[in-house]
Amino acid sequence: MQKKKSLFRNTFILVSISALAAVNIILSRVLRIDLGFARFTLGSLAPVMAGLWFGPAAGALTGGIADVLGSFLSGYAPNPLITVGSVLWGVLPALMLPLVRGSRMRRMVMLSLLVILTSVVCTLGFTTAGLVMLGYDLMAIFPTRLAQFAAMTPVYCILVNCLYYSPVTAFVREHTRKITQRES
Repeated sequence: MQKKKSLFRNTFILVSISALAAVNIILSRVLRIDLGFARFTLGSLAPVMAGLWFGPAAGALTGGIADVLGSFLSGYAPNPLITVGSVLWGVLPALMLPLVRGSRMRRMVMLSLLVILTSVVCTLGFTTAGLVMLGYDLMAIFPTRLAQFAAMTPVYCILVNCLYYSPVTAFVREHTRKITQRES
């Protein structure tokens, strides 16, 4: 009996994870709106899509690599709680993806709910805790964190649904299916 190879030993998936980590760094470190008290970025979109396309491990790897490399590129050490938040952006939607069933509208609503739940855990939970760990006052930053959550979460819901229900997802699924068939 031949042992099944890991998806991470496949060049297509490794290159995809690397490209998505690079997209995360570009979206979160370069293409951002920085108001001083709040930073608006689409960086978390990359690990979410990596997780939805390739599974929770790929999403975790994408978020973790992007956060650590992005921190070093920005000139500071990674914050463990913020890194956990970045990793969870790729893990939580992928783990809860089996809950997305039913009609197309129901699937879109369920996927949006997954993004909202992930945003609560990561943005309002881990990232805020990481900022407090750095010395920021919770009562001073929490209203800003809430405003950032309220502004960015609907954008993430729309973009995740657009990407997940696009031809890109069909291409990734088909390519990954062919890879696993060849390796088994």
